[in-house]
Amino acid sequence: MSPTANTSNGLDKDEAGTRRERPWLFPSNRKLRHLQGISIRNLVISPPLSRARGKTIDDEEIPNSLKSPSKLLAQSASRPLQQSRSFTDLKTAPAASDNRDNAEQQPASRLRRRSTLPWNDPNPRTRQIKLEDITKTRMADTWFSVHCDGIDTPVYVSEVVENATNPSFRAFDLNVCGPKVSRSDCLTLKLWAKAATMEDYVLLVELQLCLQSLQFLGKSLDSFHQPLPSNSILFHLTDGVYTNLTGIPSSYTLILPGGSKFSDGVVLPTSSYDALMRLANLDECIQDALATRQKLESQISAILEKNHHAMTLTSDASRAQDKLALTKHAVAVGKKQLRATGKRKEELIASIKARREAMDRGRYSQEKARGHLPDAQQKLASSAKLLSQNTEETKGQIRRISEDLIAIYPIEPIPDKPLAFTIAGLALPNSSFGDIDRDAVAAALGYTAHLVYLLSFYLSVPMPYPINPYLSNSLIQDPVSASLPQRTYPLYPVNVQYRFEYGVFLLNKDIEFLLNKLSLRALDIRHTLPNLKYLLYILTAGTSEIPARKAGGIRGLLQGRLTPSLSRRGSEDSVAYNESILPRRDVRSSSKLIGDLASDKAKQTSTPLTSTATSYQVA
Repeated sequence: MSPTANTSNGLDKDEAGTRRERPWLFPSNRKLRHLQGISIRNLVISPPLSRARGKTIDDEEIPNSLKSPSKLLAQSASRPLQQSRSFTDLKTAPAASDNRDNAEQQPASRLRRRSTLPWNDPNPRTRQIKLEDITKTRMADTWFSVHCDGIDTPVYVSEVVENATNPSFRAFDLNVCGPKVSRSDCLTLKLWAKAATMEDYVLLVELQLCLQSLQFLGKSLDSFHQPLPSNSILFHLTDGVYTNLTGIPSSYTLILPGGSKFSDGVVLPTSSYDALMRLANLDECIQDALATRQKLESQISAILEKNHHAMTLTSDASRAQDKLALTKHAVAVGKKQLRATGKRKEELIASIKARREAMDRGRYSQEKARGHLPDAQQKLASSAKLLSQNTEETKGQIRRISEDLIAIYPIEPIPDKPLAFTIAGLALPNSSFGDIDRDAVAAALGYTAHLVYLLSFYLSVPMPYPINPYLSNSLIQDPVSASLPQRTYPLYPVNVQYRFEYGVFLLNKDIEFLLNKLSLRALDIRHTLPNLKYLLYILTAGTSEIPARKAGGIRGLLQGRLTPSLSRRGSEDSVAYNESILPRRDVRSSSKLIGDLASDKAKQTSTPLTSTATSYQVA
């Protein structure tokens, strides 16, 4: 290749600047797995003549012989006269009798030979028939088979292409035949043909070749414009089209329709004189190159032997320098590790010292705590006693406050209506607001909201849904839900019914939250007053003495201490006589409430409800 060649994108440029394609596969990498198709060009079935007519066989008649410009000029100058292509005699007179007189009157020098070439026939039908006859002699039905060494049967048999001079067969893939076939680079191809005048197929070509000996024609035949010999077999590989131009003579076998081969007694074409001279010159160049290489080797060996001592010293010096550099690097690494180890040692010493100081401080703290332990144990016993006393007092205060709340907002049952109650004399339905008195329901919900608000305050239980008790205009908020357009809902009937019902639902959830804080369970969240009555009933239950209200700056509180209220006297009487702190009618109403709740959902009745109802029966 010339120095100016360009090999980008699989293309080369020769000395003339013409772009030439190059294959992607190296010859050693060509395997049968890369073979994708086979096609035939210039199909010829008729056997060649045994001898050449009208000329002798010499080097000049070889198709691939070198033809220099001088040789072509000499051949054109000495070219013999061509024979006439006419098949009629010049002396033949015209056949028509009516033109005989005219022919005799013309001189002999002016007679013109009649052109009788088949292609000059004025009738186009005759020319078409002649063309079809010539074409039929070269058209045939063909198919081929591929064979590999060591396999008896053919590895691939193609389809039959009918009436074609340049048949192209379908693409195929030999990977399905296994690695023995796909990894092989040698094959035997047998081409079978049958002309229109034959009865059976004959073996036209039997080609044994190695894929490494193929010549690259191009990526496709569109860019190849050189003439191909007859019965040329083209191999379509993954990177382009190949053929076996140089491998044809050694493995190309032609079989006649009769079954005989061209072997003995046939003059075969050989190399030309120019080709032999080129081979001789090439051999001389190769021998000269080998001799030059041997001479250079001997000269280089002599120079090395002469300067052996100097080269040895140079090698020793280079090895010493490399060893010195390696030693210096090792010393530097060792110093760096030593510094890191010393720093780590100082850190460990400081850490151990800090731990010892911390241990000393811990021992001192333990000794000091051990000295205060007896006093702390005495304080613990007194603190536990004080805590239990405060807890009991807290329970008593809650009982007292609950009794006051019951006295302020009495919750009474409605006769002949199960689970129906009134608060402060106002009836409140259980989450059913169909036909109601709006003002009465608003006032009852206001009392209920105020009562729940006071209970959450005295029990120190924050409500999940805060209540704003404004009597008949009470409100409740929902800060929990995220997707609500509004946060405040009324506890009184409004035109938008769902906002009022949702506010009542939030109030019931607050009552349920108070019950859960006291480990109680609401049987039905929709029962507002029954659940609230149940909560107050549990809060006022107990046998311990209710403490009196402490006297402050208010004068009425002193009178309350001297003259307890009705609820307190009831509590004192209950403590003295082991009776209920509520009036008898309150006990009956509470017992009826508990009985109704138990009959509504007997399976969900909690244990405190049963035990409390039993312990607070009137003797």
